[in-house]
Amino acid sequence: MASVFAMRKQDEAPGALHRPIFQQLKAHQEVMAAIHMRDLFAADPARFERFSLQAGELLLDYSKNRISDETMAMLVRLAEEADVAGWRERMFHGDKINNTENRAVLHVALRNRGNHPVFVDGEDVMPKVNGVIERMGVFAEKVRSGEWRGYTGERITDVVNIGIGGSDLGPQMVYQALKPYRHPRLRVHFISNVDGAHVKETLEALNPETTLFIVSSKTFTTQETMTNAHYARDWLLTQSQAEKHVAKHFVAVSTNRGAVTAFGIDPANRFEFWDWVGGRYSLWSAIGLSIVLAVGAERFIELLEGAHQMDEHFRHAPLARNMPVILALLGVWYNNFFGAESHAILPYDHYLRSLPAYLEQADMESNGKSVDRDGNVVDYPTGQIIWGATGINGQHAFYQLLHQGTRLIPADFIVSVEPHTELQEHHDILIANFLAQTEALMRGRTLEETQAQTGQAAPYKVFDGNHPSNAILLQKLTPHALGMLIALYEHKIFVQGVIWNLDSYDQWGVELGKQLASRILPELHAGVPVGGHDASTTALINYYRRMSHRHTGI
Repeated sequence: MASVFAMRKQDEAPGALHRPIFQQLKAHQEVMAAIHMRDLFAADPARFERFSLQAGELLLDYSKNRISDETMAMLVRLAEEADVAGWRERMFHGDKINNTENRAVLHVALRNRGNHPVFVDGEDVMPKVNGVIERMGVFAEKVRSGEWRGYTGERITDVVNIGIGGSDLGPQMVYQALKPYRHPRLRVHFISNVDGAHVKETLEALNPETTLFIVSSKTFTTQETMTNAHYARDWLLTQSQAEKHVAKHFVAVSTNRGAVTAFGIDPANRFEFWDWVGGRYSLWSAIGLSIVLAVGAERFIELLEGAHQMDEHFRHAPLARNMPVILALLGVWYNNFFGAESHAILPYDHYLRSLPAYLEQADMESNGKSVDRDGNVVDYPTGQIIWGATGINGQHAFYQLLHQGTRLIPADFIVSVEPHTELQEHHDILIANFLAQTEALMRGRTLEETQAQTGQAAPYKVFDGNHPSNAILLQKLTPHALGMLIALYEHKIFVQGVIWNLDSYDQWGVELGKQLASRILPELHAGVPVGGHDASTTALINYYRRMSHRHTGI
């Protein structure tokens, strides 16, 4: 019955891509599919100038894509017909565009450095936003200066952020990216996995007297986070022997004042955020407290200012010269017209090594949807699989598939012009490889060229080329530039969601597994037979029960 309903809904759905321009793009794709990019470059010496764009410290070169002026004009028309500009204004205006949860989507308000009023339900949210940012800075300075001390009077040397998903991936990525700006004597650690090895391995190297914990959970009920938080609390109390000391070593980022207080945390050290802050868009909020502790309030403000600059560019630049819009449209072009199922993020920067994992959540949790915002089952591909790793390491691993595999995988190459180290020779090698890979993916090498260069007419040395890529160059990986880069991808995701007619800000797909896990957990050691599951799940539960009882002797 459910499948019949889904089919009927799909037949009835108007579809975000069911427009005349979509059919025109399909016909245009058939033309472009037969053209090689090297021929496009040969015919157009000004191709880079026309297909590149600078916004602040970021340069986007999108000339190595299977596009023409006609392609981009048609894609921009697709964005216009999807009302990207209108949805953009609704978001910035504070409208409740997260319709399944009836919430506004206002991560842009968290970095609204122009401080213009932003209203939700008639209330300007900016005074509260600014108040939390100020409190974060004051608290961080106490810890960084040594004024805040542990229960024995020792200064804090280690901070442990306990969170998961957006409460972990964003802050951890930024912490790694801004290593050159960190406090020299304050180390930050991140615990997310409920696998006990994660918390145990992290804490065994730390001293309870000098460790501060940040428990990051909006509801203060997230199972993985609270399991790890209670283990850390017990770890502290084993040595301190007094619950009153919890307040010296734990702070919270949460909306649940009662649960925070019951845990033993001073309510004065609870940093709040709001239901219009989505988890994967929350590093700009109090969830970024670990960032402020690591790099200081001034650098955190620079991060916010960079994001705000990209917000302003996204909000005011024409669609045809709008960096997030262009990246989004290129993604739609390959996803919906070339059948590309994945997209690679390839930072040529050791400090950005966690960016692919961060964007996996940001993108796939946002647009990994098969039902549109009107409740209709979609009949077109939506979010791509996002993956990647640092570029140099990738060259010696999975680039073989990018160059000579059978799949079309568009890629973003990201690098900084100025390094943070004094090792210029290393950086020049890095840049040379960055440039060489995008050229090789675009140009390829014919059989004739292979024979001329290698003396062998070897098909296995031939590269088809014609693989699309974007090059994103930062002047230097500063807090400001990083803020721009993250906001660039946030808005790209938003634009694609609008075109696909999705609610990019809910994530109901994670709920069912959570519900089933809460049901299975008590069954793992129950004294009654397991029932109500499929045969596989039942057998696996029973196998675990037998083997774990043999191991534990329970």
